[in-house]
Amino acid sequence: MYSSLQGQMKLHPRVLKELADVISEPLAVIFENSWRTGEVPADWRRANVVPIFKKGEREDPNNYRPVSLTSIPGKILEQIIKQTVCEHLERNAVITNSQHGFLKNKSCQTNLISFFDRITSLVDEGNAVDVAYLDFSKAFDKVPHDILVKKLVKCGLDYATTQWICNWLTDRTQRVLINGSSSSWRRVTSGVPQGSVLGPVLFNIFINDLDDGLKGILIKFADDTKLGGVANTPEDRITLQNDLDRLENWAKTNKMNFNREKCKVLLRELGMFSLEKRRLRGDMIAMFKYIKGCHIEEGERLFSAAPEKRTRSNGSKLQERRFHLNIRKNFLTVRAV
Repeated sequence: MYSSLQGQMKLHPRVLKELADVISEPLAVIFENSWRTGEVPADWRRANVVPIFKKGEREDPNNYRPVSLTSIPGKILEQIIKQTVCEHLERNAVITNSQHGFLKNKSCQTNLISFFDRITSLVDEGNAVDVAYLDFSKAFDKVPHDILVKKLVKCGLDYATTQWICNWLTDRTQRVLINGSSSSWRRVTSGVPQGSVLGPVLFNIFINDLDDGLKGILIKFADDTKLGGVANTPEDRITLQNDLDRLENWAKTNKMNFNREKCKVLLRELGMFSLEKRRLRGDMIAMFKYIKGCHIEEGERLFSAAPEKRTRSNGSKLQERRFHLNIRKNFLTVRAV
């Protein structure tokens, strides 16, 4: 990977680190001018793309993730701009609670716990439940730049930041590197670069309005989406189908496509996750976050405090709730208590 970066920059990243005291001031001047004018050097908009194998048949190009290796100085300014963008998003609560990807204090674990809690609550109440697992095809690579920029403006980012990001996305070029060989340079007309600093944040902004108008339970980890809802009556199932139709319309409006091979539907019987098999250490870490840490607000709904007469002066003792079904009894809340 370093050799790929070296080929792009004509300079090994180690050299930049060793000369940090010398080059930091000139870089600061370049960064300030780039920020002020919105101009992004062409070298910062060029990428060496390295295919990273995911799973499946190695002969199938679709089973590789295209990771962009870009200029180190460009990444440093990306990090500065990312901090500005993230502070704005957090301060104004722009990103919906349904998103668990690329966010501080959220993870795959919080994604699963949040969705599993809501779905098993419905099942425990005696409801039939349908769940749809949805996945976009090449989501990061297909983000239309014009639509993304409109969403940056809509979420309230300042003009200078929006203009810099717009220019950073414009006239990008890339080539593929494999085993020391490279392709010719090609123009990039869509997408946020995978492997960049800004890419994940920009994607979260782009997909943020996916929830709009939905009646069911929707949870996201980046583009991986789960939709669930009650399916007791024909009317309930129509409501869920309407949500799926809205998601399909969102995809068309935003020039995205669902990967139908990866989209699955679970009907009524939920053998979804084996959370009961998670190690005790993972349970304890998760419980601490919900009781004392960064997820206190949601923890108030997941856990209930025991009456004083049962606490023996322990103000943090928790109490089990009564559930009807085993699927609920095996959930994190009961195991943790």
